[in-house]
Amino acid sequence: MAVLQLLIILWSLPYLLEAQIHYADTAQVSTSWTNNNISLPSISSASRIILSNEIGFACGFYTDYYGVFLAVGIAKTWTDWSVGNGSRYFSHLIWSANRNKPVSENATLQFLPEGNLVLRDADGTLVWSTNTSNKSVVGMKMMETGNLVLYNRNNKTIWQSFDHATDALLLGQILQVGQKLVASVSRGNRSEGSYYLSVTSQGLFAFYQANIPQMYYYNRPFDGTLIKGFQLNYSASDNGTLCQFIRSDSAGDHEVWFGRSNRCSQTSYMKYDHDGHLRLYDDNLDQPVDLLEDEMNDCDYPTSCGTYGLCSGGRCSCPSGFAPDNDSMAQGKYGCLEINPVECENPHQSQSLLTLEGVHYFNYIDHDAAALKETDMKSCQEACLNNCSCKAALFLQKDAFLQGSCFLPSPVLSLSRDWISLTPQAYKSYAFIKVSNHGKIGRVSRPQIIAGSTIGTIVIVGLVVGLWIVLSRKKNNGVEGTEDFLDQLQGMPTRFTYEELKAATKDFHTKLGKGGFGSVFEGNLETGEKIAVKRLEGLGQGKKEFLAEVKTIGSIHHVNLVRLIGFCVDKLNCLLVYEFLCNGSLDSWIFLKEPRQPSLDWEGRRTIILDIARGLAYLHEECRQRIIHLDIKPQNILLDARLRAKISDFGLSKLIDRDQSQVVTTMRGTPGYLAPELFSSVITEKADVYSFGIVVMEVVCGKKNLDRSQPAECMHLLPILMKRAQEDQLIDMVDNSSEDMQLHRLEAAEMMRVAIWCLQSDHTRRPSMSTVVKVLEGTMGVEADLDYCLQNATTMAAIRREAELGGTATLLPSLLSGPR
Repeated sequence: MAVLQLLIILWSLPYLLEAQIHYADTAQVSTSWTNNNISLPSISSASRIILSNEIGFACGFYTDYYGVFLAVGIAKTWTDWSVGNGSRYFSHLIWSANRNKPVSENATLQFLPEGNLVLRDADGTLVWSTNTSNKSVVGMKMMETGNLVLYNRNNKTIWQSFDHATDALLLGQILQVGQKLVASVSRGNRSEGSYYLSVTSQGLFAFYQANIPQMYYYNRPFDGTLIKGFQLNYSASDNGTLCQFIRSDSAGDHEVWFGRSNRCSQTSYMKYDHDGHLRLYDDNLDQPVDLLEDEMNDCDYPTSCGTYGLCSGGRCSCPSGFAPDNDSMAQGKYGCLEINPVECENPHQSQSLLTLEGVHYFNYIDHDAAALKETDMKSCQEACLNNCSCKAALFLQKDAFLQGSCFLPSPVLSLSRDWISLTPQAYKSYAFIKVSNHGKIGRVSRPQIIAGSTIGTIVIVGLVVGLWIVLSRKKNNGVEGTEDFLDQLQGMPTRFTYEELKAATKDFHTKLGKGGFGSVFEGNLETGEKIAVKRLEGLGQGKKEFLAEVKTIGSIHHVNLVRLIGFCVDKLNCLLVYEFLCNGSLDSWIFLKEPRQPSLDWEGRRTIILDIARGLAYLHEECRQRIIHLDIKPQNILLDARLRAKISDFGLSKLIDRDQSQVVTTMRGTPGYLAPELFSSVITEKADVYSFGIVVMEVVCGKKNLDRSQPAECMHLLPILMKRAQEDQLIDMVDNSSEDMQLHRLEAAEMMRVAIWCLQSDHTRRPSMSTVVKVLEGTMGVEADLDYCLQNATTMAAIRREAELGGTATLLPSLLSGPR
């Protein structure tokens, strides 16, 4: 009996510890913290808190979503009251000590006896220090304002994080003359990027750091004269409104008002984001507020459309002679590259200038940036043509005069067709982009023109005949029509011949799996790169899916989407070439056939769920066209070497314009994962949210949602979930074959509530995938008023039909698959 009691106590210890965690807001010298669960016990390795206050700020070891950025920082927190007395998690990182030098697991933060706060990596390397040795420091405190303070015996502040801003400002924090905010490289890379915002005695200025910094915004107080003691101040007034932004310390000076006034909570903050936008984040606001939106539009930012990109109404395109930059698009950005690079030899013969009238440049606001002032258009053009390093010239001309200012930017960032609000409308603007003359026709004589016209006529006749032949073939052969269509598409992935792929797969020898419209085979390119080749079968039904996959995957790139390397189409074959993911599909990891098979622990499952959510959020809300997958299931979630998830198989995807709320189509997908509304052929992106909910349920339970090998009462998992939810016994749904899942069963049960939210029968009550991401990241909570009646009569009838018929021609399940 005593042994049994001891086992119960040991098994319960993690929960007891979690329930009794006390978050102190102060620490004394001669203290150290190590980034591991022994030194800092926590449910989540991403939220190892050192100091925390009741307002909602904490200091500790922060790890990003990908587990690659680890820093000592200050972040907003949220409290999960479903675990013990409330466990806290980091949400938004506001300040970091070592943003450019991430540390690893077992890194140590030491508050030394001499008063110095030191961060060392696991190998002992010094990463960061407050440099406060021998300054009588005795303690450290996390203030309610979010300010981390080192103080002496008289409670005088010796060092504070407020004096070392990174990319955000909290209420009351002051950015003084000579200081600046530096934006991150991207959402996923928190090190210092190219955007920075600085304060001088003349005002607030925002730049993009290029070869020479290029200004894109300024706010000069009054007439721009120097002001002694000028400061940028982000503070709250007595009534809680955000009002004073730029002001002078000098008595009698007027305050400079910036942006808008908003009612703020105590934990609101201003963030200088990676895209150069200055935003207000507040718990009382549904969305961040762009503080510059009244003064700037989307096209006024340097990287809105990337290098050489033309921005108009928030949409991007490339000038003539340029094509989209695939490398930039792979990083979720836009940009353009020269089709024929410009050569410096004989510039007047090998180069010319492409003229774009009415095109503006963000840097016009900086008059001092002009290379030539009070010059004419021809001189501006010549200045660029005579300079090999010049890529473009921009000329800002006064309507009534021929004189103007000439800008020679390097590099050439986004160009705008929208009128820049800060540019007087009395000006005209021209962009002259340097392009290669390669392939252009020079002067020709009259006989050459006649000969050329004759040849041209013959060519046109030939084209007409050829077009007639092509159209005839299209009528007789759908696959050839597909090939003709793909030949006209630009910016497509690599096109392979059938023989190349046959050789790469050794005559399609190793099958990785079989899906609704074809089989997937392992292969190797001549470069040594491993690939997965999907050979479509039954083209009468799969032709549309082939086109959908090539058009969508070929144009989008995201870390949580399987990359399409290339394709093949000929008279008899249609194949797709994907990156190879060595750990196969998710189904083989959660639906274990053998007890000894390796299973996923809780952290691995949680990460995979978050990866899937991010991929879907990108498809639904960040692509140029909203993309609905329509076949989300474990077989279409592939895992890489690090067990990070990527969404695969866009064969059933549907593209709808952003101004369309729904699209009616034929019902398609896989039994068990179909949203109830699909049976009425009304489809929105919420159908993917429903399928995602089913996948989350399966991942947490470790069971199939539809398992015909089970007794009738256990065949369908959804009714069991509904019953457990109504009984408030979601903890019973957690995979009982995994000790680690049982150890984290409280977190897993909370994850099941996310699934239930996504499974609401009324699709309008389901969250968007971006909301799901926020919930999984800990910045939002799950909707409290959930409907536990997860299946309506239509759905139940459909399930019964599935059980009787075992599926239909349009609903094609996939088999378990290996690595691909």
